[in-house]
Amino acid sequence: MLVFWKARLVMLAVPKTGTSAYARALAPLASMVVSDPPELKHAPVYRYNRFFRPMFEKVGGEMELLAVIREPVDWLGSWYRYRQRDFLNGKPTSTRGLSFDQFCDAYARGDRPPFANVGSQAKFVEPRPNGVSVNHLFRYENQAGLLAFLEERLGTNIDLPRENVSPRRDLSLSPEIDAKLRRKCAADFETWESAT
Repeated sequence: MLVFWKARLVMLAVPKTGTSAYARALAPLASMVVSDPPELKHAPVYRYNRFFRPMFEKVGGEMELLAVIREPVDWLGSWYRYRQRDFLNGKPTSTRGLSFDQFCDAYARGDRPPFANVGSQAKFVEPRPNGVSVNHLFRYENQAGLLAFLEERLGTNIDLPRENVSPRRDLSLSPEIDAKLRRKCAADFETWESAT
């Protein structure tokens, strides 16, 4: 999570959406960089609302929230590839030995096994009953729009490095699993469609 106090902007770190690269590029401009623990670094709207918003409001700051979300199948592909890395080998969260179809099938279940328990982008950015919501929701695929917004809002040029890139893998899905994902995870697809 990056906090830009003067710009009254908080960039939430939705996992697997390029936020590591933005954190590296923008950390020198940020008033606050939350990089640990992961539960705070990747604080969704509900956690921001509970822990960070009250703190900012006490010192006179009403902040706007920015988040980036990725096309859901591509987002799951990034998780699948990331969880194939050697350091997870033999752990319940590893996807080694599984096809992308098997991973997505497990993700679309109600009770996900550890290797497919990666959360939901729609839940991450879900508005709170008190009105706190993401003001600026960008598609990961619209890097040009996101960069233009940040450069204007922060008054700087941004040189974005590539960070935390997962190895390439076959990410083809069978029509059955693709249809199941779109049916069971409709909120994620709808949220992505609503983004800029």
